Amino acid sequence: MSRYVLDTSAYSNFMRGHPQATSLIDSADWIGMTAIVLGELDVGFLLGNPSRLESNRQILRDFVDNPVVEFVGLDRETSQIYAEILVALRKAGKKIPSNDIWIAAAAARLGVNVLTYDQHFGSIQRIGALVLTPAIS
Repeated sequence: MSRYVLDTSAYSNFMRGHPQATSLIDSADWIGMTAIVLGELDVGFLLGNPSRLESNRQILRDFVDNPVVEFVGLDRETSQIYAEILVALRKAGKKIPSNDIWIAAAAARLGVNVLTYDQHFGSIQRIGALVLTPAIS
């Protein structure tokens, strides 16, 4: 059974047709999308080509509307896990973007892996992370 909370990099590479991301996401039993990832994607859409804004947003809406995809909200338990992860990282002297810690906290609360291309997720002891290899250009 494959269940993942997606990081922004996984969704982006899936949309670019990267084979690893495409295979894993297409065959997943369940995919979680957090408000954090949706926000990061919308920032990218807003900063990108204005003529693609509505198209990108519609493609994302269609993706999120897939029955396998579930919106993952942030609640009190997730915020406590976020704090615990952040404190553990600080004590270990590791800096990870705050948004990625939120994504990790959501995955930890649900007991699922993060699907990502970002190596720093491997530094978070509390979660499993499936870190994919970027395509060589």
